[in-house]
Amino acid sequence: MMDDFNIETSEIIHEEIQEQTGFSVTASHLLEYLFCPRFTYFEYVLDIPQHEEKRFKVEVGRKIHERARKINPDYLRKKIGVKDKQSDVYLSGSMGIRGIVDEILFLDDGTTSPLDYKYAEYKEKIFKTYKLQLVFYAQLIKDNFNVPVTRGFIVYTRSKNKLIEVPIQQKDFNELEEIVKNLLDIIQRCRYPKPTRYKRRCPDCCYRNICERTI
Repeated sequence: MMDDFNIETSEIIHEEIQEQTGFSVTASHLLEYLFCPRFTYFEYVLDIPQHEEKRFKVEVGRKIHERARKINPDYLRKKIGVKDKQSDVYLSGSMGIRGIVDEILFLDDGTTSPLDYKYAEYKEKIFKTYKLQLVFYAQLIKDNFNVPVTRGFIVYTRSKNKLIEVPIQQKDFNELEEIVKNLLDIIQRCRYPKPTRYKRRCPDCCYRNICERTI
C-alpha cells in the first residue's frame, strides 16, 4: 500500500518533472487532446480559457464522484477479488503525468487496478477515451506501486452503477506514451497541430470560431 513516504516521493517526482518540462499532463489534458489536438494548442499555447466549469456534464460528473465516495467509502468489491482499496489517491509518474485516481483496487491475484466512475450509460462498448483514461491511471499506479496492472474497471453511474472490466495490455501503455509525447510537443514547442478527423466534434468545441479547420 502507499504510505506517507511514497506520497511524498510522488510529489517530489512531480516537482522535478515540472522543473524539467514546465508542464505535467493530467487526465483532463489527455481527454482534451483526444477530442482535438488543437484544443490543446488554443488552451495551453495561446492561453485562451475554455470555461469548462460551465459545462453541465463536467459539473454533474464531479458531483457523482463525490456522492459515490461518501455513500460507501469502505465498500470492497468481493466479486472481482478486491482485498483492499484506496480512494482519491494523488499520484505523479515518470512520463510527466499526474492525477487523482478515483479508486485503486488491490486484487487477490497480486495485481492492482484503477477504477473510474463515469456519469454515463453503458452501451455495450468501451469508448477509446474511457479506456485511455484508465490506462493513464494504470501507468500512474505502475510507476508508484511497482505492481502489475492488467485491467481496469469503469462504473457507469447512469446504468445502475454497472461495473465493467477493461483489459489493459502493453500496447495500451505504448499508445499512451506516444500520445503524451505528442501533447507535450505541442505545448513545449508551440507546434500548431492538425485538427481532429471527426468533423462532428467541431460544433461542440468552444474554439470553433477561431479555428480555421482544414479537414
